[in-house]
Amino acid sequence: MNNHAMSRLQEAGLRNGPLCVGLDTDPSYLPNSVLTAFDSPAQAVLAYNKAIVSRIAEGSASGGLAACCKVQIAYYEAMGLAGLASYAETLKAVRRAGMPVIADVKRGDIADTARAYARAHFSGDFEADIITVNPYMGFDTLVSFTDFARPENGAKGIFVLLRTSNPGMTDIEKLPLAAAHGIPAGSTVLDRVGAELASIGRAFSEVYPDARCSPVGAVVGCTEESDARSLRDAYPDVYFLIPGYGAQGGAARAAATLLNKAGGTVNSSRGILTAWKKSEALAAKRDAGTLTLNDIADAAAEAAAAAKTDLCNAQKLLRG
Repeated sequence: MNNHAMSRLQEAGLRNGPLCVGLDTDPSYLPNSVLTAFDSPAQAVLAYNKAIVSRIAEGSASGGLAACCKVQIAYYEAMGLAGLASYAETLKAVRRAGMPVIADVKRGDIADTARAYARAHFSGDFEADIITVNPYMGFDTLVSFTDFARPENGAKGIFVLLRTSNPGMTDIEKLPLAAAHGIPAGSTVLDRVGAELASIGRAFSEVYPDARCSPVGAVVGCTEESDARSLRDAYPDVYFLIPGYGAQGGAARAAATLLNKAGGTVNSSRGILTAWKKSEALAAKRDAGTLTLNDIADAAAEAAAAAKTDLCNAQKLLRG
């Protein structure tokens, strides 16, 4: 295998634009008229996810509105066993549609436990192409996941938390460090994590000499434009998963800056999943409580198209 999952995602982004549609689908994001049409909230969520995927996938009537989908497992765990079945079927639906799927699981542990997490999310019922991982128990916790990025083990990908989009990231990620491990005094925790990711990337460049990015990417939020340029310049060969756009307040300009060089994919979840709540065309049905699954899925697809356009326009403006 000459390619890996992150490289395939990079190629999908070049074809279909940088948007990642987040299927972080809480039942509260659906109107009651849709929820009550199914036997359980988990079934309603799955039906909504499938309807969105069918509208945004490459080759659909809309014509490839997104590069990939990201599925946050917490929303499905909260629905119990039925929710996890919905999670598994959502992953399969995205992959059947020909789109890369990111499982947002943020796993991180040691030795056998990490290996079990890796098997769980890179094979079997919960198989994804790429997963998110947390490095804060130490870099040895990444090894079980990077093993699956090797060609003989499936050529999967991982996104490692680097600069997250939540305000509390400053509590840890921006803490200054003493000089060590090849980084100068005054560097931060995120600088240390970034240096490790760059090192892993260099090692993988020998495994995948033709790839334009490493199978090990980074989660970099777009909520602070001041950080975007320095992070993109610091890690030019690292592909980014970019949360924080839309509902979290991240601007398209900051996202566009992060999309330079190796590139990345920009996640939008609530802004797409709850687009029906702001649709003027659906106002009468909303007031009457008669919204259908097709109504809300169409609104989600329209929101995805608008987000894609917003991001692509920001990239054009940045390029001048």
